[in-house]
Amino acid sequence: MDKPRLLDEVRNALRVKHYSIRTEQVYIQWIKRYIYFHNKKHPAEMGEKELTAFLTHLAVNKDVTPSTQNQALSALLFLYKQVLNIELPWLTEVTRAKRPSKLPVVLPKKQVIQVLDAMGGTNALIARLLYGTGMRLMEGVRLRVQDVDFDYRQIIVRNGKGGKDRSTMLPESLIEPLKVQLAHAERLHQLDLMEGFGCVYLPYALARKYPDACRE
Repeated sequence: MDKPRLLDEVRNALRVKHYSIRTEQVYIQWIKRYIYFHNKKHPAEMGEKELTAFLTHLAVNKDVTPSTQNQALSALLFLYKQVLNIELPWLTEVTRAKRPSKLPVVLPKKQVIQVLDAMGGTNALIARLLYGTGMRLMEGVRLRVQDVDFDYRQIIVRNGKGGKDRSTMLPESLIEPLKVQLAHAERLHQLDLMEGFGCVYLPYALARKYPDACRE
């Protein structure tokens, strides 16, 4: 078989280590930017000078934040160590940009209510879930029926940051809106099944083990 392209190798390595899809997308983008910055030169042919020039370009010419610069560095560290298997002693010694200490901007409760009241539909429900439960964006979007426990007033967050599961409280005010949304989703699912659709993605090759589970 032909050797996979570099970016495909990066994707494979990220998925083997169960990195999130968002991290995969971000890392791929940074690696592509690094390669294009050096006129499509292969990373294996580059070293300290090229990487330092790229990080300096981000800080000086693009005026990125320290966290963004560190994100780019993490992507390139992964590329060299986990994909290319190139041990570059100097790479781990590269100084990460320091994040300035700043107090977070927190909206007062009155303004939060105004923002939520200005929203409608499913987006409003997701926003209220994020605010009331502390879930991250993708955790809210990927919330499954089986992880909502109305009896115990809690939500189980599966495979959160770091691949960890946790439970969080379900606010009383969201119980009825969630039940309405679940009933709506059930109707849509039945219509999809009648038209030959209604299949959802299953991780870890479960679709092969349980062929009908994606529609149930």
